[in-house]
Amino acid sequence: MELKWLLCVTLLALGILAVQAHDMDEDNDADDVVDIEDDLDDGIEEVEESKSETSSPPPAPKVTYRPPVPTGEVYFAESFDKGTLDGWILSRAKKDDTDDEIAKYDGKWEVQDMKETKLPGDKGLVMVTRAKHHAISSKLSKPFVFDTKPLIIQYEVNFQNGIECGGAYVKLLSKTPELNLDQFHDKTPYTIMFGPDKCGEDYKLHFIFRHKNPKTGKYEEKHAKRPDADLKTYFTDKKTHLYTLVLNPDNSFEILVDQTVVNSGNLLNDMSPPVNPPREIEDPNDQKPEDWDERPKIPDPDAVKPDDWDEDAPAKIADENAVKPEGWLDDEPEYVADPDAEKPEDWDEDMDGEWEAPQIANPKCETAPGCGTWQRPMIDNPNYKGKWKPPMIDNVNYQGIWKPRKIPNPDFFEDLEPFKMTPFSAVGLELWSMTSDIFFDNFIICTERAVADDWASDGWGLKKAADGAAEPGVVGQMMAAAEERPWLWVVYILTVALPVFLVVLFCCSGKKQPSAAEYKKTDAPQPDVVDDEKEEEKDKGEKEEEEEEEDANAEKLGSDADLGSASQEEEEEEEEDRKRASEEEETVNRSPRNRKPRKD
Repeated sequence: MELKWLLCVTLLALGILAVQAHDMDEDNDADDVVDIEDDLDDGIEEVEESKSETSSPPPAPKVTYRPPVPTGEVYFAESFDKGTLDGWILSRAKKDDTDDEIAKYDGKWEVQDMKETKLPGDKGLVMVTRAKHHAISSKLSKPFVFDTKPLIIQYEVNFQNGIECGGAYVKLLSKTPELNLDQFHDKTPYTIMFGPDKCGEDYKLHFIFRHKNPKTGKYEEKHAKRPDADLKTYFTDKKTHLYTLVLNPDNSFEILVDQTVVNSGNLLNDMSPPVNPPREIEDPNDQKPEDWDERPKIPDPDAVKPDDWDEDAPAKIADENAVKPEGWLDDEPEYVADPDAEKPEDWDEDMDGEWEAPQIANPKCETAPGCGTWQRPMIDNPNYKGKWKPPMIDNVNYQGIWKPRKIPNPDFFEDLEPFKMTPFSAVGLELWSMTSDIFFDNFIICTERAVADDWASDGWGLKKAADGAAEPGVVGQMMAAAEERPWLWVVYILTVALPVFLVVLFCCSGKKQPSAAEYKKTDAPQPDVVDDEKEEEKDKGEKEEEEEEEDANAEKLGSDADLGSASQEEEEEEEEDRKRASEEEETVNRSPRNRKPRKD
């Protein structure tokens, strides 16, 4: 035990010495600053050389970037690695119903590297400016027609400066004769709108499609239900995130972020408003009858107010048992004029009236129970009953809540294939944001999940791998921190090494007890066992002794019974022998031979 405590004290002493050494190093550094002033240039060079030789971390594994290449048929694929906006058209339109100063789509777009990129050569589309309208679009290789194949749209977004209020969603622009990408604006017809959007603390991930009413030909926006997942991290962590929308011909859909499903559903059941209107609607011309009674309860018409019911009794009355506290200052007011107040110099009595000092609490009342005229406190009136009302009873004429009757919906239709939307022929970004430098990259529109996954692996997957390789592990971060702050080694020892060492020391350093076999060989006396084992053996021995004693008593009783019966039989045999002997002796005496001659 003394050895254990000695080791513990030694470890603590080492920790204290480390802290003192760190403090001494800081003092020496402070002294060296004064000495180095005369030879500053040489000192800086030496420090840089020693730092580069000793404290430079090992180089991170390098991730080489290669532009992604589609592995199957695609309708649109753009990685921006050419460094230009070839194929993209900037809008020159103006927003309707907006002031001319802000109506223009004059926000700037550029192809740039990401600010803190770990992949040199990986470029993307950047929305450079803030607080302006931005619009840019590009044609698909061929229009997408909704038939028997799924639709998959996927792209990357990085809010490099965070996001205050603005969106990063895309629009799939409907194929129409009027489509002019040069005049792309907020009213340009689209088939699907998809992507992140945020304002204030409202974090959204839009999926909206425009459904055409087969009866009227008008379009109506259908919004997917809000995802249950927490989306805040995707807007605030300043990392690149992958957004994917999958639409299937069976009307099911999935929304994924970083290849993880965050929302899913069905176009027929999980959109608002619903795709199909109700079969019946309330008749707008139906009116409630005048004699319709909707009252479930009514006052009892036969109830009579009791004669002793006093409706004029007050709810509160003065407490007649109350007594004025001693020391109450009746002649002192609760508030007095502030004696320290002074009339302002610019006070004009003609304009402002006569000046009066502001009122403050009377200082004499602070030590007294109260000031001013004392009044009895008010208490609840036990005789108060209030205004009498007859009790409520069930209304025998109650007819329920009236509702207009249902009639067939004249606008009803049933579209069981909402997946078959309007074909689209272009993809566009039409955005307003209060934050600049939103980064877009690696757009793809296709029909095969494997093609989208391969594209994601070659683009977003490389970004993720590069970020992971550049970030040191937990141990590396701890080592780097300890190099800058040596006193952290003491913390590491006390929090990690010391507990582990003590556990090993106390669990594994005890004396080894000889086995039972060794005692049998040497016949040496065994040491006392643990108290618990000793108690168990003692109880067990006492129990065995009690059982043996009971058995012995039983045997003794049995033997006593056997002895008693045997002695009784012997006594009976002896008694019979005595009787037999006496009879024989009497017989012999009666015999003539044995008679003695009589003397005359």
